[in-house]
Amino acid sequence: MSEFHHVSVLLDECIQGLNIKPDGIYVDGTLGGAGHSSHIAARLTTGRLIGIDRDPVALQAAGERLSPFEGRVTLVHSNFCEIASVLKDLGIAGVDGILLDLGVSSPQLDDGARGFSYMADAPLDMRMNSGDTLDAGTVVNTWSYEELKRILFEYGEERYAPRIAAAICARRETAPIGTTLELVDVIRSAMPAAALREKQHPAKRSFQAIRIAVNDELNSVAKVMEDAVPCLNPGGRLAVITFHSLEDRIVKNAMAAAARGCTCPPEFPVCVCGKKPQVRILTRKPIVSGQEELDRNPRARSAKLRICEKL
Repeated sequence: MSEFHHVSVLLDECIQGLNIKPDGIYVDGTLGGAGHSSHIAARLTTGRLIGIDRDPVALQAAGERLSPFEGRVTLVHSNFCEIASVLKDLGIAGVDGILLDLGVSSPQLDDGARGFSYMADAPLDMRMNSGDTLDAGTVVNTWSYEELKRILFEYGEERYAPRIAAAICARRETAPIGTTLELVDVIRSAMPAAALREKQHPAKRSFQAIRIAVNDELNSVAKVMEDAVPCLNPGGRLAVITFHSLEDRIVKNAMAAAARGCTCPPEFPVCVCGKKPQVRILTRKPIVSGQEELDRNPRARSAKLRICEKL
């Protein structure tokens, strides 16, 4: 379990953006290997850190890493989108900061046995929480052509989605697709030669799409963005790191809506909805990694950090 080490993306920017108070209460909703959390906990004195993760492996590894701060840390096995109910169960009315790192942890990607990687042969799994019932094998072997095409196009932004979905349906008629490399083979067979020569691995977009579907990631992001702001105390901050455009669009639009307040049509002479701005946005443009970080961790290239503050 101690091998779960994840390189924290935009670490300094997150810590600075959260504006940590020694006596504050903070939530890391995507605990992972506790890279960000260990730095948050180190800045607390009488404060408290709530660490949430849906992956039991990550949770155990994080517990080991955070053991020096045991008295100020509470770990919870849950999905980050359940943040409101987690805090309610803990009797916490409001917090001073929430951090969400929406990327898949490097150990999850690199552990071939978990089925996230298109580089290693493993059963088609891709579950972040091994207790969930839906896995990648079920998606690949039982979902309809139309549904496969939809997720490949929407979640993976895969331009060859119809061809790949058709190839998956054709292959599984003879026998179920059982492993990651079998799926890679099917994906390759559906793509034109020019696409196979591109720098990006031909299965990357499809694997992303299936992983998002298995873990219901976009609905989770939408839900947490709706629920997180009401959990903040005045002056509390929400910092969110995204890794692809679909997540970033949800986060950007949710923060903009919370900052805007009034939802009345522009032609209305006065506001009748009564909605007031809940936050102010601190990042007009998302914060991205500098060259030094990219040299250390190429996976940080697509990371974007957005921060808002509760009014």
